[in-house]
Amino acid sequence: MVSRKGAQRLLEEHVKDEYQLRHAQMVARVMQAYAQEFGEDMDLWYITGLLHDLDYFEYPNEHPNKSVGWFKEWDYPEELIHAVQAHGYKLTGIEPTTKMAKTLVAVDELCGFLYAYSLMRPTGFEGMKASKAVKKFKDKSFAAKVSREEVLYGVDKLGVDLTKHFDFVIQELC
Repeated sequence: MVSRKGAQRLLEEHVKDEYQLRHAQMVARVMQAYAQEFGEDMDLWYITGLLHDLDYFEYPNEHPNKSVGWFKEWDYPEELIHAVQAHGYKLTGIEPTTKMAKTLVAVDELCGFLYAYSLMRPTGFEGMKASKAVKKFKDKSFAAKVSREEVLYGVDKLGVDLTKHFDFVIQELC
């Protein structure tokens, strides 16, 4: 298994878009925090969050299957492979069955939404309230490319309250 530093180098080798690099970091931080919350392997969850979109910049039409192939070839843990496959469940047909996979689905699109929301606020993430973010989340014209369906699906699979999930993610991104 690759180290955090090795995963960062790998990410920078394959991803050249500044937003995608930032997104990977955000997802990794939140995944690590959830791992700590659930008593799971924080390094594994962090690396999974960091690398979940590894192939997207170079192979958007094959995402996430290209990176899943790499992870298998590199003998990465099955839990990481499953989570990456399952975060693209609409394309792969692989449903999230592990806590890590369910968390990745719940966190991935939400990080993108909250980043967009932070850009319209003078203080960014600082002082962001979950209740106001949830209200903005219901406005489908805002950050329209963010799949609300995926966030809600992940939250349901994970079995957490939507507002509490927003609050947890916001706290980790501050």
